[in-house]
Amino acid sequence: MKKNNTILKSIYNVLFPVLSALFLGGIVIAAIGENPFLTYSIMIQKSLFSVNGLLKTLHFAAPLILTGLAIAITFKANIFNMGVEGQAVLGAFFAGVVGFSVKGLPPVLHITLCVLTGMVVGMLFALIPAILKAYFNVNEMVVTLMLNYVVVEIVKFLSQGVFKDPSSGYVSTYPIMESAMFKKIFNSDLTIFFFIALVVFGIMYIVFKHSKLGYEVNAIGKNPEFSEATGMKVSKKIMVIMLISGAISGLAGAGFLMSEKFRFTLDFSGSPGLGWDGMLIALLGSHNPVGILIAAIFYAALKTGSDYISVFTNVPKDIVGVIQGILILLLSVKFFNGQFDLTGKLKNMWKRSKSGEQKAS
Repeated sequence: MKKNNTILKSIYNVLFPVLSALFLGGIVIAAIGENPFLTYSIMIQKSLFSVNGLLKTLHFAAPLILTGLAIAITFKANIFNMGVEGQAVLGAFFAGVVGFSVKGLPPVLHITLCVLTGMVVGMLFALIPAILKAYFNVNEMVVTLMLNYVVVEIVKFLSQGVFKDPSSGYVSTYPIMESAMFKKIFNSDLTIFFFIALVVFGIMYIVFKHSKLGYEVNAIGKNPEFSEATGMKVSKKIMVIMLISGAISGLAGAGFLMSEKFRFTLDFSGSPGLGWDGMLIALLGSHNPVGILIAAIFYAALKTGSDYISVFTNVPKDIVGVIQGILILLLSVKFFNGQFDLTGKLKNMWKRSKSGEQKAS
């Protein structure tokens, strides 16, 4: 009975913000004189119920699954790694450098080398806030946020300088070699990168649900002092957690570059960015691997479906940005409520005010 209640609560936590965002987005669509039901049916049908649309959705879901998992493993330990965006971008950049500078390798070796480069770079960049948090108790949220801006300046300098492709009409690096590209499957957008993301999802599911590390992550998230008192090396675990997060983030960036972009540009990660989208997905999935997988596919479906909205209706594709913004707002409220128990505090205030009125009367 308790397990069923937990499952129902998890489903509710995912569905409520999604349905609320779609409802409010529907009001906006109706306000501009369009049919929200037609708009949503086209979006869903074209992104999930057509072969090409579904494969395209899964393709764009791959990096989001990874960044969502990278966020989740740190947030579950009550460590706020806000640097997933920077780790993904830097991992992608140096994977791209290896992709165009190393020549003569067979595709399997070249792809493996690029992927490993992205993961190692992501880990090295996560190592800075990890050391500061674990051994000097420096606030990791501030450090990782600020390091994102450092990454922007680093890749901007390198893209405009030594690695700039002079034949390109805009700021970008050289395109990666064909041997470093993930090839398209079934003449669609889908590549082997999606299946790599699924393998990582499977590994992280085992880590979260059936491993000692998963138990330790939960324990640290609930009470790090008690965890330390029971003999757990909390500082070392923080290092491990951050390095895993950095590796997954670097893999997400490298895979996205090698399967979609094929060269690094200053708008590589998009808006708001792979890492920030991953944070939204992790919150939507309640930091649960299965929830993250579902949330990533849903979020990718929104982006895929937006390309068809303006073709078949008069609704601008920007409506998807509005829905995403509403979703971010709702999930922010959910996050702060979970962190600070705002609902419980409001209920207590209401009870105190009621009891005060009764005493006065």
